[in-house]
Amino acid sequence: MVYDRVPVEPPFAGIPTFLKLPYITSPEALKAEQPDVVILGAPFDMGTTNRPGARYGPRAIRAASNLGRTIHHLATGVQPLRHLRVFDYGDAAVVPSSIERSHEAIREKVREVAQLGAIPFVLGGDHSITLPSVTAIADVLGQGNVGVIHFDAHADTAPDEWGNLLGHGTPMRRLIEQGSVAGRNFVQVGLRGYWPPPDVVEWMHEQGMRWHLMAEIEDRGFDIVLEDALTEALDGPDAIYISVDVDVLDPAFAPGTGTPEPGGLTSRELLGAIRRIVGAVRLVGLDIVEVSPAYDGPGAITAEVAHRVALEALSMLALKRVSGEDRTIKS
Repeated sequence: MVYDRVPVEPPFAGIPTFLKLPYITSPEALKAEQPDVVILGAPFDMGTTNRPGARYGPRAIRAASNLGRTIHHLATGVQPLRHLRVFDYGDAAVVPSSIERSHEAIREKVREVAQLGAIPFVLGGDHSITLPSVTAIADVLGQGNVGVIHFDAHADTAPDEWGNLLGHGTPMRRLIEQGSVAGRNFVQVGLRGYWPPPDVVEWMHEQGMRWHLMAEIEDRGFDIVLEDALTEALDGPDAIYISVDVDVLDPAFAPGTGTPEPGGLTSRELLGAIRRIVGAVRLVGLDIVEVSPAYDGPGAITAEVAHRVALEALSMLALKRVSGEDRTIKS
């Protein structure tokens, strides 16, 4: 089926939903639309430990989506919004004074989407939002049935942050501890810099986690490392959640983030990796986090690349549908 979505106004006019998509405000209305993919925001950054501002990430990523609904992905030859039913479901009802209540609101919003058999694309927010988002997917698909491919400069496996169990440096540890994702099915790509310390690395080894440092990517080449990461992530579950922290990119490509780390991936490498992964797996969720617009460069380049991560994933999902290889959450 082909869905006609003809824009009725220029990109700079009107309410800036993601790609000018229809804005849905209730679970009942969303269910009636039978969506394939749902965009939702998690405007929350109380888990940050350095520069704040990621609460404005969803707004910035939406604002970057100035291409309109007739987008045509040149590399795949598809117009994704002619083959997928995609809607903007607004933002989770976060509570500025409470990490716990905000996380619960995000979890419920994502669960509403996943229960419909649609794929949530979550625009963060700091990386703590991955905890409620993946937990919601596990609520629907069952604990231990989802693998995670995690792009980041940092492992985010700290035991706590100054005594707090919830923060943007701890979500992956919490997910494994609560059983939502098995350690061996958690694959990290792009780690570099000066953290975590040896005791945290030892804990990661004990859980069977797999990770690929930037040093390994430089030594072996990104294509080879990415192939290994795919094999590892599919070692068990066939449902994959992708989490993208924009600081996996070198700050030259993504300065607008809270904890920049020099020496990362290029935008071209990350976008190509998203295409490769989505084309090979059953994608059940995606988040794009740690966009902090206050620190962004000219032209909002961090928001632009974050937006393109979502478009690459949408385009590959559409290509699989056109080619008869659709393996989304509905299959």
